[in-house]
Amino acid sequence: MGDGRCCTFLEILLAVILPPLGVFLRFGCCSMEFCICLLLTILGYVPGIIYAIYVLVALSSDRHEREYDTLA
Repeated sequence: MGDGRCCTFLEILLAVILPPLGVFLRFGCCSMEFCICLLLTILGYVPGIIYAIYVLVALSSDRHEREYDTLA
């Protein structure tokens, strides 16, 4: 889907506009990260943004990429 830096920038931009959307693009719909982000966004918009940016920046994308490598 393009190079990693561009995708990360797009995910962070979407996380500021609509926090669960950025997390959804990285982790999918049924992940714990998405559920937490959705709950925080419902309870308060700012905590949802903070958590979404934290998850997108701090969590290593290596784990996510390894899951796809094992499935392929």
